[in-house]
Amino acid sequence: MGSPARLLLFACLVLPLLGAELGKRRTARQRDEELQERYNGLCARGSPGFPGREGNPGMNGIPGTPGIPGRNGAKGEKGECLQERMEEPWRINYKQCAWKALNYGIDLGKVAECTFTKIRTDSTLRVLFIGSLRLKCKTPCCQRWYFTFNGAECSGPLPIEAIIYLDQGSPELNSTINIHRTSTVEGLCEGITAGLVDVSFWIGLCSEGYPQGDASTGWNSVSRLIIEELPK
Repeated sequence: MGSPARLLLFACLVLPLLGAELGKRRTARQRDEELQERYNGLCARGSPGFPGREGNPGMNGIPGTPGIPGRNGAKGEKGECLQERMEEPWRINYKQCAWKALNYGIDLGKVAECTFTKIRTDSTLRVLFIGSLRLKCKTPCCQRWYFTFNGAECSGPLPIEAIIYLDQGSPELNSTINIHRTSTVEGLCEGITAGLVDVSFWIGLCSEGYPQGDASTGWNSVSRLIIEELPK
């Protein structure tokens, strides 16, 4: 048998065996891939990884175009003009006039006076008289003690006054009650302008037509007239 015939015979015997082996290998690989795909969904997933770091800030973008201007609003109401007042801090301002023994026995007229310098117009004056007052009579009588400011009684809001009324004494014994008592006449007066103020203490008649009696002011004792300026 010649060489070509031997080669042909070898090819006929060997090539089928090689094809069968390659087919077996391909079939096994396909089977593994199919199994891998079939059971791939049944495998447990692992825990997720750590989040990544933030990236670097990007560059500023291109500025946008200006918007359309807004319309004017409605006109508001006219406001009030408040003028700031710079005032000095309040300081105490008072005066006292005193007499050792007035022993003033007049029944009508001025008893005592004291001049005071008022600093502010929008303040209040407090006045106080402390002294002995007395009234006596055989028949019912009444006397009135009161203050004036620059010659006029207080009108802000009302006069500052005190009265003593005495009923009749004992006609059968021809006697009268004669008691001297230390008394206080006090009050506040508003509406008095700043500057010198003449504060006076007077005695006069009561209203309702009562007759006057025998009056006495400041007998045998010290009398005081105190004036004080107070903030309103």
